[in-house]
Amino acid sequence: MKALSRVTIAYTTVMILLLLGILYLNVQFAYRQRDLVYYNDMLHRIERSLENGKTIEDMEDTFDCIIVESTQINDPKLAEAYRNSAFVLDLTVNGEYFGKVAWTDELNRYKTTKRGFFGITVLVWAFALIFGYLIIGYFHRNFMKPVKELQHFSEEIAKGNLEEPLPIHKNNVFGNFVEAFDLMREQLIAARNREIESEKARKELVTELSHDVKTPVAVIKATCEVMEAQGESGFSVDKVHIISRKADTISQLISNMMHANLEDLEKLDVHPTEENSNIIINYLESLKQYGKIILENEIPGCLIRIDRLRMEQTIDNVVGNSYKYAGTDIHVSFDMLSVDMPVKDSDKLEKAEFLRIRIKDDGPGVPEDELPLICEKYYRGSNADKTPGSGLGFYLVKYYMQKQGGGLEYYNDGGFVVELLVRKV
Repeated sequence: MKALSRVTIAYTTVMILLLLGILYLNVQFAYRQRDLVYYNDMLHRIERSLENGKTIEDMEDTFDCIIVESTQINDPKLAEAYRNSAFVLDLTVNGEYFGKVAWTDELNRYKTTKRGFFGITVLVWAFALIFGYLIIGYFHRNFMKPVKELQHFSEEIAKGNLEEPLPIHKNNVFGNFVEAFDLMREQLIAARNREIESEKARKELVTELSHDVKTPVAVIKATCEVMEAQGESGFSVDKVHIISRKADTISQLISNMMHANLEDLEKLDVHPTEENSNIIINYLESLKQYGKIILENEIPGCLIRIDRLRMEQTIDNVVGNSYKYAGTDIHVSFDMLSVDMPVKDSDKLEKAEFLRIRIKDDGPGVPEDELPLICEKYYRGSNADKTPGSGLGFYLVKYYMQKQGGGLEYYNDGGFVVELLVRKV
């Protein structure tokens, strides 16, 4: 707005000056009438001078006039004087008609006025030309140049080049706008740097976890192979097979971790198939190393839709968390649940049957203000300072249950309770 005000003031000032110039010229070019007394006096002086023997040439030079010594009206010299709007009087010498005396001062005045008007016109034209170029330069510096800089800046931003700063001119009309644009560029740089650091931290986490876990898994596998080959006493071959199978499971999970991008979860494949519900009991019995797992009732016999690997990982995560943070006995119960589910691409509802697996510990539970956060990626609770973990357990549990067509619920009820809803076939 300041730039527009400056242009308006400059334009108004120039127009006022031009108006004053026009008024001045109007006064200067006012019509001036002839002074007849003056010309009659000049005529008498010429007559006396001629009577005293002065020459015509001297009179013409002295009185700036034209003397025509002729009695003919059509005299060429006199006709030329008339064409030039001369003022003509009869000239009498010694009482006799001598001729005509003519003054062409109007012609001289016209020539002087013409020269003056031409000079003023050229001056006004030059002034207008200079002023126009000044206005063009002002608009180019304060409008066109900033717009071109913004265009170039936008093209660089589109190319991903955020390092080139945008020149900031405080005094032009785009000053604040350009400053905001440059601030946006700095924020984009900061956001990109944070994204790079976050990606770097994620990759470092996956690499460290993979390295730390793969080494002991390799040792377990090698030991199992030696034990199976030598058939050492005191070891059950079946138990060795269980250890070996678990090592295979861990190795597969680690491979998933190393190659899957958690920002692109479709790479963590989940393929539900029909399984007997008793497979859940097998998963729980294989986790007795965590502590005492109490089955409070029998699992209903039915067919369920699960991915065997992902369901085993889910139950392992839930039970393992209870063992790490509560350190108490773990109570597991089963029941069937019927839920009204919306039909895809329809407003209708249909009954869906679920096997509900309720896993509960006797610990202090999770602080109420942290309950909504435990399924967030990389989130770890306030009691996890000295407990190893990556903050991905419940995030993956929720993801796996949803991909299998089931669900997850968790709450505090005399301990921390997790309910796994497994879709029934």
